Amino acid sequence: MRNSGLVYFLLGIYAMMISWYYNHSVFYLILHWIFWPFYLVYELLSGRLSHDMWRIIPVSYFK
Repeated sequence: MRNSGLVYFLLGIYAMMISWYYNHSVFYLILHWIFWPFYLVYELLSGRLSHDMWRIIPVSYFK
């Protein structure tokens, strides 16, 4: 049960990284942080995370 909270937190951080990568807006960052489960599902269904973008976006912050 404790690990599920950590996964939930990390997926929220991941959604914020995606939001900042595409928008570069503090307003959208906060908005997507509040509604991150819906935003993450939207990004998955819209195809913006296809073609390895799901992996490239987080790596781009650590280069």
